[in-house]
Amino acid sequence: MMYVAWNKHYAHQLPAGHRFPMEKYTLLPEQLLYEGTISKENIFAPERATYEQVIQIHEKEYVQKLQDLKLTRKEERATGFPLSTRLVEREYFITGGTIQCVDFAREYGVAANVAGGTHHAYRDRGEGFCLFNDIAVGSMYALEKKDVNQILVVDLDVHQGNGTAKIFEKDPRVFTFSMHGAKNYPLHKEKSDRDVELQDGIKDDAYLSLLRENLEELVPMVKPDLIFYQSGVDILSTDKLGRLGVSIPGCKERDKMVFQTSRKNNIPVVFNMGGGYSEKLTAIVEAHANTYRMALNSYF
Repeated sequence: MMYVAWNKHYAHQLPAGHRFPMEKYTLLPEQLLYEGTISKENIFAPERATYEQVIQIHEKEYVQKLQDLKLTRKEERATGFPLSTRLVEREYFITGGTIQCVDFAREYGVAANVAGGTHHAYRDRGEGFCLFNDIAVGSMYALEKKDVNQILVVDLDVHQGNGTAKIFEKDPRVFTFSMHGAKNYPLHKEKSDRDVELQDGIKDDAYLSLLRENLEELVPMVKPDLIFYQSGVDILSTDKLGRLGVSIPGCKERDKMVFQTSRKNNIPVVFNMGGGYSEKLTAIVEAHANTYRMALNSYF
């Protein structure tokens, strides 16, 4: 059984005209339920991450500033979100969902969070629609388990996982692999354990060939006990921010490749939604839904 984290906090409403497509956090589970890919039994309402879990990664001063709503205007603009108590609570619940997915993935092979993948958050600040780095917090939680000694982060969002890379730059227990647009946000890239920079307009065959080559090399080299998969769909040719040329079938094949590689090697996977900014919301939801379909096809 595949467990999927979702609750009402994920669909926090932003001011009218905000470009971040929050609707997908409601539409995706509705679509998956409607078509029968998942049932209500698959969905669990995540618990709120604890303060103690969050400060294993994030600096106490930063977390306190969030809770007290005392970010400076510059810090708030960097996150891309208007700061509010509801937004901070949303981040706590998203992070809690990823933490719980670790245990479900270890038991059943794969688990999903209908949010998260907040890879731009650093220890001391938020950036790019990310306040807490749920992948990093989830990784620290996983490493407390006796059978998890090595983690591989497979970050296939179009934007580099800069926060995750920086957080784990001196921690050999977490290998960060980011395959992203070379000329896209963030302007300043951090150094992941492996970065694959993609040229604008790259098409399916070239993209998938690069991914296959890297997965085939990294899995036996890193020997991970757990994979965190950031499955952003902003690699699509229709994406307003992505600048790549991958089709919806190509993105689906990407997901299939990740899950079949992990399944073949008996590695549990936690996957998070990540970005997606296509003009048509239907394209975003379809591409994200494919990730769930491929996970189920690969594991069950």
